[in-house]
This record gives sequence, structure tokens and C-alpha cells, in this order.
Amino acid sequence: MYERIVDPSSIAVVGASNDLSKPGGSVAKNIADHGYAGDLWAVNPKHDDVLGLATFKTVGDLPGAPELAIIAIPARGVRGVVEELAEMGTRAVIILSAGFGEVSEDGKREELALVEIADRHGMTMIGPNCMGVLTPSYAGVFAGPIPTLKPGCIDIISGSGATADFLVELAMGRGLPLSSMFTVGNGAQVGVEDILGMMDEWFGPGSARVKALYMESVKKPQKLLRHARSLIAKGCSIVGIKSGTTGAGKRAAASHTGAMASDDTAVQALFEKAGIIRVSSKSELLDVASVLLTAGPIDGRNVCVLTDAGGPGVLLADELARQGLEVPLLRDATRERLAEVLWPGSSVLNPIDCLSTRTFHQIEQAVKIISEEESDRIDVMPLIMGDPGMGEISEMYEVIAQAMDESPIPVIPVFPSPITSARALEDFKARGKSYFADEVQLGRSLGRVINRPRPMEPAESLPGYRRDEIARVLRGEGVGGSARALTAEGARTALEPDTAAAILEAAGIRMPGQAVACRVEDLDKICAGLGFPVVMKVVGPLHKTDVGGVVLDVSSVEAARDTWRRLMSIDEATGVLVQPMIEGTELIVGAAREEGFGTLVMFGLGGVFTEVLGDVKFALAPLGMEESERMVDSIRGRRLLDGVRGGRGVDVGAVADMIARVGLLVSDFPEIVELDLNPIKGYGSELYAVDARIIVDAA
Repeated sequence: MYERIVDPSSIAVVGASNDLSKPGGSVAKNIADHGYAGDLWAVNPKHDDVLGLATFKTVGDLPGAPELAIIAIPARGVRGVVEELAEMGTRAVIILSAGFGEVSEDGKREELALVEIADRHGMTMIGPNCMGVLTPSYAGVFAGPIPTLKPGCIDIISGSGATADFLVELAMGRGLPLSSMFTVGNGAQVGVEDILGMMDEWFGPGSARVKALYMESVKKPQKLLRHARSLIAKGCSIVGIKSGTTGAGKRAAASHTGAMASDDTAVQALFEKAGIIRVSSKSELLDVASVLLTAGPIDGRNVCVLTDAGGPGVLLADELARQGLEVPLLRDATRERLAEVLWPGSSVLNPIDCLSTRTFHQIEQAVKIISEEESDRIDVMPLIMGDPGMGEISEMYEVIAQAMDESPIPVIPVFPSPITSARALEDFKARGKSYFADEVQLGRSLGRVINRPRPMEPAESLPGYRRDEIARVLRGEGVGGSARALTAEGARTALEPDTAAAILEAAGIRMPGQAVACRVEDLDKICAGLGFPVVMKVVGPLHKTDVGGVVLDVSSVEAARDTWRRLMSIDEATGVLVQPMIEGTELIVGAAREEGFGTLVMFGLGGVFTEVLGDVKFALAPLGMEESERMVDSIRGRRLLDGVRGGRGVDVGAVADMIARVGLLVSDFPEIVELDLNPIKGYGSELYAVDARIIVDAA
């Protein structure tokens, strides 16, 4: 499908021009000037000679169907040209032209018409409104500069042509080698996810080890998830930006989880489940890509800092600590050997300060000693070398480049002197090496890489989870038919407490003993069975606390009757739920369906302050125990779960088990569109969903 895009035997540039300020002129010249070995044809109705290429008035005048057509003409003429090319037999087009779905509804309809033509003829279409592609075969872009591509390095896939162009220029400026660059523009037929899928299917020994993504939308989340996980399993690393994080509107939701979920929380959960490192700027994207390319996907947390100035070493050590990384004291033997080769006054602790008067020979020896003595415990070695302008720096950079190739510990250089070492830096980049200009940026990027999300396998089943029983309850069997009645009209509806409790019990999620009192006379028997004190909650209104519908510590039958009467006076009340009082830290586990992504599971601190505190974490269902435990560990209030000031805590494994069960439940039964267990309370492994809200949609 993509062979003709990546390595076409012939290319026609429709709209080619002698005017290099126009996309058609620039792209034709870039292809001609950068080693394309196939047939290159220009199509221009007004000129007989465009850039010295074989030039034709119309597509119909071409000597045959080009394997690839690059179209750079006004939007109004694109559809006719694509149709004509398709009928000729062309099966790949890149549409540079703008003026489609990005500008108007009419443009969007025209864009859809192009997709229909392409799909009907089995044509692969990139664009419209893109900058083109850059592959080892040809430079099919209309902007520059054009880098020299190198296999096995970094692929850029971007939804924005301008952003891709800026990334290329920034990468070239710091010596980051690229393997390819694809821009998809509006992504009408082929999006970022599709190009990533192509790279997954074609992945081999010479493929780029790092994929850098820029996405303005995620149209095919499951495809992105599938191929990202596959590529990472093959040894690839992926870093990405998803822009447009602040424009998502709040939906009207019947649960805390539904109110807090958004497009961006879904994207974040998707990236984490896929193992994609998410960043927010172009510089950060390239910073992380540089670490991944130079050092690979580092797993350990121990860092040895080698510097020729104390200040930058301290700044880096501080940032590493903020990232949760370690700067351990080196072994006695290592320090003794370092002291023998460095100047008196040098610090041989960690960071190692070699002083600004260090020689290239001393740095060479220091790297050698650390590599020999510490390679079993040091995971990465940042090397900060400035240039005070007091001597020639070129030999130092040669030593560092050699160390990057030979040391068993990944070496990542920081060169903070762009003016005094300008010429040496150009030579360093010419060797195919990249570097950082700022040590704190490196520390932050190391944290991103080492703390990256790992793809984890979801649970397929859990002990005591009865899938068939849940299905029966949702069909309305065994609970008085209430579930069936509530979902019969296809509207989103909250299940009655007894139905919700039956579903949770079948899923292996404990609730305290409870009963619904529809008459005041029911209270004597209910309270005798549950014992005092009890909590009483109105049944009917979705947000009970907002209407004063929750009363705690009811300790007598008389008080229970008075409370029942008051609660039943609330609008929409249909009964009163009575439960024993449960103590413990309040937590929440919830779920909400996000269109296109599946169902998001949420965990955090619960109770009435869930939305106020916002101390929650989202993940995509289904989840395994490891991923559920990671959610628990990620909230800011994690220490509260261990108990504070002598108080009893909760078992993290039990919390994770409840999260995993909710994830399995909503994954198995997509008709559950929202769910809140709030609060969850208890101590140790005895946890109870004190209040449960399940919203279903049978449509």
C-alpha cells in the first residue's frame, strides 16, 4: 500500500513551476537536486520547460501513469486531477494543496470527495494541506533545509507540515540524524496512526529506533495503541506531542468520573497504555528523542555526572533528584583511580568535577575508569564540557565522540559553549553525534525516558469474577427485572441500588450490607439486621450530597424514621438506602466511556472533594494488576493510603484489585457508560464500595 509513497519508480509533480517560491516549484527542485533516481516529470499548462525536467501540459499528456503524483495546484482543481490520475492507474498521491477541511465545511466536503475517489481506486492519499514526505528515495517536500538521512535513527511523523519543518531544522542544528519525515496534513485518508502502522509492518534491522510524533488529533486510537505497543516490543521507542489540550469542553455527566474525563485525559491514558512518552514542545520532543537515540530506552536509575565545572554539575544533580533518579557515591576503587589521573582539587565523588583546566587525556581516562569500575551499576553518564576559550577544544570533542561509541555506559554530552566552540561543534555534528546545550534539559529528558510508561498486559479474568452472572443481571434476570426496564428505552439511565449491588457482587467487588426502605415500616427489620450506627441515603437523585440526601451516624430506630421522612421529601426520591457505617480513607474508582477510545478507568481520593482536589489518575480499560498498582502509586495523596499519624491504612494490592475488576467489568460490558464507586472505604484488605452509581446505555 505504501511502497509507491516511500520508493516510487516515477514521480509527476502536478503544478511544478520555475518559481521556487511556490510549493510546486520548490518540491520539484528538491526532488531533482537530492538524488532521486527514478523518472521525474513536471506538469504545467503554461510552460514547456520547468527546471529542465521533462514537462507536460496536462496529466493526460504524461508518457504513462506515474507511480506517485505530488499535487500542488489550487484546491478547486485537485479533485479532477486526482480522478484522472486514478483512472490512468496512479495509486499514490501526495496533495500539498491547502483550502480543504482546515478552512470550511465546503472544503471538508471536497476533502471527503477526494477520499472517496482514492478508496474506490485503491489509491493511497497523503494530505491534503501537507508539506510532503522525506524518504531515502526522494526529497518530496516543498520546504527546507533538506537533511542527509541516516538509517536506524529518528523518523518524524507529523500532522503539521510547518511543525515538521521546524523539527527538521532544530534536529539538524543539534546534530540529530533523521531517517525519514512524513507529514499527513489534514489526514483525510492516511493519518499519523497509519504511517506508524506502516513502520511497524516494515520494521527491520535498518529501521529507525526512535519515532517522534506530532499529532493534532487522534482519529484512530486503537490503531495507534496496537502499532505503538508492537513497535516498542520490537525494540523501538516512541515520543509524541498531542496538541490542543485545552479546548475540550466539559460534558454533561451523571458521575464524578464522567465529569472529570475529557479528550485529553483519554489521550494521556492512551499514550501511557501504548508506552509512548508524551511531551509538550518541539524542543522537548527532540531532547527525549536524542536521549533515546544515544542511550536507548534506559531502565536503571543510577547516573554518574562528569563535569568540568561545579555549578552545572550541581544543577544537573538537582534536576535528576527531582526526576527521582539517583547520583550514587562511586566505589572506593573508582575514586582512588580517578584521583590518580585528575588534577589535585578535583572532586571524585559524584558529580565528578574535573576542573576547567582538565585535559582531553584526563577526560579520556576518567571515562575509561568509570566504564571499567562502574558499568554494572551506572546506567548513564552525562558529560558536561564547556569551552572557556583558553585552548583548542577539538581534541576533547573527538575523545567524547569516541567514548560515545565505545563506553559500555551510554555517554550523553552537554556542550554549553556555542560561541567559543562553534567550529568544533560543527565537526562533532559531522561525525553523526548529537549533544545537549543545557544540563537541566538533559536531566529532565533522562527523567522522561527512565520514568516512561511501559506497555502492560490487561487482565483477562480475575478470581471470583462471574461474567455470565453480570450478563444475566444486565438483562434484568434475577433482580426483579429492574435492569431490563431501565434500559428498555435506550436512554442513559442509572441502575437501581439493588441492581448495581448485584453487578458489583458478581464482579467480586464488596459492598456493605444494605437494603432499600420504601416504607417507614421497613426500617425496624432493616436496622435490626444491619445494626447501628447506619448511614441513610436518598434513592433517586443522582448527586445525593448536593440535595442533602446523605445522613451519617444514625444510631436509633427513632432517628432512622425521622431521617427517612426527611429524605423522602426530597424531589425525585423513590426510597432510602440504609447501610452500616464504614470507616477508613475515602477513595474513588470510576469509569467513563470516551468515544473512539473505549472506557477510561479513574482512581483517586474520593468523597465529596473528588472533583475539587482532582487527585485522580486515568487509564484505559481493561487493566492488569501491575497497571492498576501503577495508578495507585501515581496520585499525590498516595501516602494517605499507608495511614497517617498512627492511623490504619489500606492494602494497595486490594485497591489495585478493585481497579482491575472495574476495568474488566466496563470492558466486558460496553453498555456501562459511566460508573462511580465513591467512596470506597475500609482498612487493610477489607475494602467496601460504600456508594455505587452505574449508568447504562442500551442503545
